[in-house]
Formats: sequence, structure tokens, C-alpha cells
Amino acid sequence: MNAIAPASHLRRSFIYRLLAASGAEFGEVNGGAVALHYGGSREAELATARRLGLADLSVLPHGGFKGKGTVEWLTAQGLAIGPDSNVAYKQAGGEWAARLAPTEIFLLDSLAGTGALLQRLNAAWQWAAAAPRPAQGYPMPRQDSHAWFMATGAFVPEMFAKICGVDLRREHFAEGAIAQTSVAKMSAIIIRADRPAKDGRVTPAYHVLADIASAEYLWTCLMDAAAEFDGKPVGLRALRDLEA
Repeated sequence: MNAIAPASHLRRSFIYRLLAASGAEFGEVNGGAVALHYGGSREAELATARRLGLADLSVLPHGGFKGKGTVEWLTAQGLAIGPDSNVAYKQAGGEWAARLAPTEIFLLDSLAGTGALLQRLNAAWQWAAAAPRPAQGYPMPRQDSHAWFMATGAFVPEMFAKICGVDLRREHFAEGAIAQTSVAKMSAIIIRADRPAKDGRVTPAYHVLADIASAEYLWTCLMDAAAEFDGKPVGLRALRDLEA
């Protein structure tokens, strides 16, 4: 994939300047500029992701639906969503349907970044012309409201222990668990979504979602907390390589 200048794309992260200053090289994913890697060897960046890596996925497609009938409508559209709130349910294409409340679903695209599921759902949802309207919830455009980071590696729980009151160790925070909590004194959503490799190795991984207007602040806090464990930024390529 050819390197691009993020400033040449309308869809780019709020923190692209910070990423560029750290050595990020950007590529186009689904029409947006995404940090793919940070120079150096591919193997070294993968090793960082297994120890403690921080990635910015804010440009990848994410959205959601909320309101009465949301889960029933999404289930009818083919999504697999269980009965429990504060649990994220992985979909067949690698996407995640995070059930934040009985009638609220936050959708995260897979790391392929095609946006196919969200595009299909948004195209299928229609507001009825007149009452009585069916109970099918309504779209929540999260793309421009929430920054999306991912923290990976063995030292992620220790890093979060410095800035978050939730115990994120595997024995206390299982795959798919959701914490709607405070991170570095700001509201955030943390979702555990480990990265299993073909050789059986599983790398701990956590999605972090927060107010996009505070993305630079949160990224800086995460990088500061990660420094003790030699944590560094990693690109989308390294996250994908974790499952190779």
C-alpha cells in the first residue's frame, strides 16, 4: 500500500499530527488516512504489539443503533447479539456489536476496515413515513463522536491500572467484557477483544472509545502510562499481524 499524506484526506484522525510526529506512515483504508506502521522492521513492531502497543483506529468505520426494538431489528438483519448488557458480541465478519444497554448497540468494524456491515445496516434502516412506526431503534452516528484506540499486549492491564479503576486482568475481565468507566479522569468505554494467532498464541487486546474532542488528551495520557512498560504506538498492520 502506497504511503499517503493524511492532510490530503478529509477523513483523518484528530491526532494525526501526533502520530506523524511519532513516525507514522499512513495509508488509505476505506477512504480515510490510517496509521499503518511506524517505520523500522515489521517484526519489531509486531513484538511491540505483543508487549504493549497503542493504535489509533478512529478512522475505521464505527457506529450504532439505539432505542426500543434495536436489538430485535439488528437480530433480524443477521447480527448475533446475546441477552446481556455490557458484553460485546463478535460477528462472523470480525465486527463487534457492543451491547452498552438493553436498547443500545455500539458497532465496531473489523480491522479489515471495509465498513460493509455498517453500510448494509444503514442502507436497510428506514424511518417509516407515518405512525404507527415500527420499533426498530434509530441510527447513532458514532464516527464523528468517538475516538477509537486499541491497546494490545501483555502489559495492558498494568498500564490501565495507573489511570483506570477497573481490573482488566484476564481472570477478572473476560473476552467481550465491557467497562463503561473513567480513564485518565474522562468517560470511556473499554472492550476486551483479544487477537488470536494461527499458532494458538493469544495477545490481550482492548478497544478504547471516548469523546473524540478529547482524543489528543487521552492519547497523550495513554502514551505516558505506557512508557513505564516500554509501550509504543503501533500501526494497523501490526494489529492485523497479531492474527497471522
